[in-house]
Amino acid sequence: MSDLSGEIIDGRYQLQKLIAAGGMASIYEALDIRLDRQVAVKIMHPHLANDEEYVARFIREAKAAASLSHPNVVAIQDQGWNEGGVPAVFLVMELIEGFTLRELIHEQGSLSVKDALRYITPVISALVAAHKLGIVHRDIKPENILIAKDGRIKVADFGLARATTSGATMTVESSIILGSVSYLSPEQVSRGVSDARSDVYALGIVLFEMLTGARPFEGDSPIQIAYKHVNERVPAPSTIKKEIPESLDAIVLKATAPNPDQRFRDAVELEREIQKIQRQLEPAKRQLSLELDIPPIMNLEKKKRSRGEVRVGSKLITQMIKTTPIESESAMKEKTSSTKELKRKKKLSRRVKRNRFIALLIVLGLIFGGWKTLGGGAKIAIPSLVGMTQKQATAAVAKLGLSADVTNQIFSEETKPGLVLSTEPGGGGKVSIHGTVHLTLSKGPERITVPDVQGMTLDQATKTIKDAGLTIGSTSLAYSESIAKDSIVNTSPEIGSPLRRNTLVNLVVSNGQALGGKSYVGLFSDQALNEITDAGFTVNTVYAYSDTITVGMIISQSLPSTIKNGSKPVVTIVVSQGPSSVIVPTLRGRTLADATKVLESLGLVIKQKSIGTRKNKVVINVSPKEKSKVKPNSTVTVTLG
Repeated sequence: MSDLSGEIIDGRYQLQKLIAAGGMASIYEALDIRLDRQVAVKIMHPHLANDEEYVARFIREAKAAASLSHPNVVAIQDQGWNEGGVPAVFLVMELIEGFTLRELIHEQGSLSVKDALRYITPVISALVAAHKLGIVHRDIKPENILIAKDGRIKVADFGLARATTSGATMTVESSIILGSVSYLSPEQVSRGVSDARSDVYALGIVLFEMLTGARPFEGDSPIQIAYKHVNERVPAPSTIKKEIPESLDAIVLKATAPNPDQRFRDAVELEREIQKIQRQLEPAKRQLSLELDIPPIMNLEKKKRSRGEVRVGSKLITQMIKTTPIESESAMKEKTSSTKELKRKKKLSRRVKRNRFIALLIVLGLIFGGWKTLGGGAKIAIPSLVGMTQKQATAAVAKLGLSADVTNQIFSEETKPGLVLSTEPGGGGKVSIHGTVHLTLSKGPERITVPDVQGMTLDQATKTIKDAGLTIGSTSLAYSESIAKDSIVNTSPEIGSPLRRNTLVNLVVSNGQALGGKSYVGLFSDQALNEITDAGFTVNTVYAYSDTITVGMIISQSLPSTIKNGSKPVVTIVVSQGPSSVIVPTLRGRTLADATKVLESLGLVIKQKSIGTRKNKVVINVSPKEKSKVKPNSTVTVTLG
């Protein structure tokens, strides 16, 4: 693919420099002109943009990553088709300035156990979020793990991602081509199937590589490596680097088990085991893992207050009531009911009332929370359903006790008809128990047929084409023998062509009959040439053979297809050269003078031979044979004797 640096995509993203290129797309650093920020723009190679499967896979990356809101997933900001300039299918992502895990391993070799866990933990966290939404990445490898300059870890390239509930399958060939063979699980290679456990396998291989500095299997070809994944067992990292603890060995071996049922079920289970090892290796360091959608619990500063306790159900609520100093009985007796003392008591009373009101709000909040927990307001998180059929989506939510209905159907250039485009709520959103998920289905690409406007006036044709959803392009003139002047002769693209909405349609308008409709066929070319030239036309003369039209007469005439401004229209006339073949006449017994006269009248050339001593010789032989067909100007040999 040629470098597109300098191009502006979709009127918004100015490509500044090429930063990466792969088999499917190129990635550019770009400037978002509208928001004045740096972004990364991924553009599919042009030769793949016409392949629906590749385009669908490219768009699937956008939808899969966009459905994830996680600090360790590269954020997707936009996607579309560039129709105003260079044809391109593009994806806009946040720009991560830094390097990949692959580059880090190349530079440092094997990492320490502490560093390996530090880098793999955010990757696992990202996949935990994906797996909870039913999304499988399917292409985890060091090249897709980005390390920003500020230390943030990001997982990129969800181009092979697909919902687990859609029953995703691939052929063995496509698995090897599309996924990176060194990280493919045995089931992807042998059966072309994948689920969350396939991502776990790839994570195990990546962890092995970080700990040892090398992949577990090498080979001269991708097929050899794939064969080893199916038929051999990944070794324990400690066999290569002895200081690796047995507990980490166990995790790698379980994650890379050939049988998917013997692996961690998903990234959630793997994360749990990794956290255990981190606590074992660094017992003094507090391990904290918070769900992304649960805010951290704040520790309020303790104050010197006495505590009145209110118990609701199994919940204990501590009412913080600030106490007043305890005064001696003698001091109390000394107090008077002065105005100042009354004000102090009223102020204390207001504080007590306020604290009691706060405690009441807490009680009501706990009661409401308990009601939601026990089912009154409980909600169920739904997986991503985008890309499924209506039947698959209905079945997926039915397993959660939910139902699905179709609320809208819209056209989509990227998604095949009948597949889910979006849901309400979206993937990761929550629905009440026994609730309904609303689906928006794709109607497939919208195609508008160019209407038949032949014979209409320009105004009528313009309205008809605009009403159909197309756009009027340029207008040109052409002579027509059958279409009246100022009426539409044809369109470009032609009438009946299927086009995208708002595509330009050019109109060809009749300029009437050329030469007043006069035909010069059957007239001699000299006459036609003079009259056509006098009418303001340029004559283009072409010669052709004709068995029916006399030499020099016009066989046919043609008008210009379009009329260019400021130039003379060209009329082409085809002039007869006579028959395409001539029959050799009967010449035997004729004198040389007679034979010569006959042959020349037919446009043939005579050649003579003479034999014998006879004075008054005549033709005794002809070559080619008499009554045979020859081309005009052919040579005929006569033998005199």
